[in-house]
Amino acid sequence: MPVKFAFSRPTASEDEAVRLFNGYVEAGYGGLQLKAGQYAPYVKEPERFLEKWGRLKGAGSALIAGGSLDKESLGRLRELFRFGRAIGTELIVFCHGVPRSRVTADDIRNYADVLSDTGEEAQNYGLKLSLHHHYDQPVMHREDFDRFYDRVREGTVGLTIDTAHLVKSGIEDCAEVIRSFKTVIDNYHLKDFADGEWQVLGRGRIDFGPIFEAIARSGYGGWVSADEESGGGIEEGMAECLAFMKRGFGASL
Repeated sequence: MPVKFAFSRPTASEDEAVRLFNGYVEAGYGGLQLKAGQYAPYVKEPERFLEKWGRLKGAGSALIAGGSLDKESLGRLRELFRFGRAIGTELIVFCHGVPRSRVTADDIRNYADVLSDTGEEAQNYGLKLSLHHHYDQPVMHREDFDRFYDRVREGTVGLTIDTAHLVKSGIEDCAEVIRSFKTVIDNYHLKDFADGEWQVLGRGRIDFGPIFEAIARSGYGGWVSADEESGGGIEEGMAECLAFMKRGFGASL
């Protein structure tokens, strides 16, 4: 089953954002997975986003959001659901901004309950909620994945796999995580890592061969996003990451 290629990266200025939006289709990507700063100015006025970028297919295929799951952050997520529905988003990718050192096993199970409820709300808007595991966030260690997804109500919360965050968190066998959670994975962020820094795909130390193979063997056909946070050039990063992913999936088939 063919995957769909997306691109994601932070932008530091309006000029960079314009280059990102204007460049991803020409570069060969099917969608953008937007960081918060790229959609936040439009959340209360989705028609402005559509007027500016609505001509671009997949311009908001996923919206990446963060929060602590307190009352205020849950309110922001609900507002994001309304925005996402209006612009044709598919996924809300949630990064849980609570330090891992403050979290117990019971906390992780409780978070699973809250996010199960929130995921059901997202579905009412025609969206899917996907948890982005993260270094120094509640789902970080390998056993955290088991605790969380053993508790989540089936079909309510997907999983965004981020290769570099797995390795930074001490999980070297990324392919094992993919095999173990293939039934809930609904998004991938491919990113390389070396010497404590994010790297352009192919420039770090992660062995992507087993990762591409595990994705292909799982039958996955959803979004695979290059999550380019190395700080390099926008156009160069788009081209290099897409070429790397195409080579990787081509070799795994």
